[in-house]
Amino acid sequence: MLPNFLLPEQVVRQNGSGPTLEIGDSAGDVISLTLGIHRTIEQQSLDLSISGSVDGENWGDKPLAAFPQKFYCGVYSLIVDLSDRPDVRFLRVDWKVSRWGRGEPTPLFGMYVFAEAVGQGVMGAAG
Repeated sequence: MLPNFLLPEQVVRQNGSGPTLEIGDSAGDVISLTLGIHRTIEQQSLDLSISGSVDGENWGDKPLAAFPQKFYCGVYSLIVDLSDRPDVRFLRVDWKVSRWGRGEPTPLFGMYVFAEAVGQGVMGAAG
């Protein structure tokens, strides 16, 4: 069973990675990801991606999926189809933050990432 939160609600101020989570029975499924940003300051950006691993140790060079760059509070969704990667057993959230302009130079984002298995074959039926 897929854990509900890939990244529990928290405040990030520097680049980082979330915990490594085993997806269990959701391997090979279509997964709906929700990024919630509930706190932010002006003149900053967030790049957030989802990495996959077969063994929980090696994450490869490219993420499985990435949200478009974010600047503002909001709730954003992304569908990740793992049907072509049934060997992926672990997921991890990775992020990079940046800030420019005047004032405090350290970025600040309050955020979470929620994951939900949608099922197998959903993407093919929708297309």
